[in-house]
Amino acid sequence: MEVDKKKYEEFVKEITPTHSMFKNMAAAFLVGGSICALGQLSINVMMSQLGMDQETAGVWMLLELILLSIILTGLNIFPKLVQFAGAGALVPITGFANSVAAPAIEFHAEGEVFGVGCKIFTIAGPVILYGLLSSWLLGVGYWLLQWLGIL
Repeated sequence: MEVDKKKYEEFVKEITPTHSMFKNMAAAFLVGGSICALGQLSINVMMSQLGMDQETAGVWMLLELILLSIILTGLNIFPKLVQFAGAGALVPITGFANSVAAPAIEFHAEGEVFGVGCKIFTIAGPVILYGLLSSWLLGVGYWLLQWLGIL
């Protein structure tokens, strides 16, 4: 059966979703900016109200954003936020927390070991693996440059 190229191209054009780049950029900016503003507000409150130094407040803020991301993932709100804002919601720390929590929630019915234990790092595993490998290689390179007296 011969497929007419013109009809096929029309079909593909018809079913391919169209996106407004301006709308996508605005949504990503608003949501990503809101997440960052929430993090900065958290740091400011912890420094002024709790007397924390900036580094300690920053660590606690990261933990708060991770927890918030996991809770929103569990309530099925985070995927909707990502669908609306795209990369704006996938600010590294919240997106990484979502990528670990989502498979754990999805495969929980298969049990603790074969469900959660095996599937929890399905998405995040390669990120962790290549992050560790590249940091190790960069560390060895830095050490060699220091040993050779270049740095």
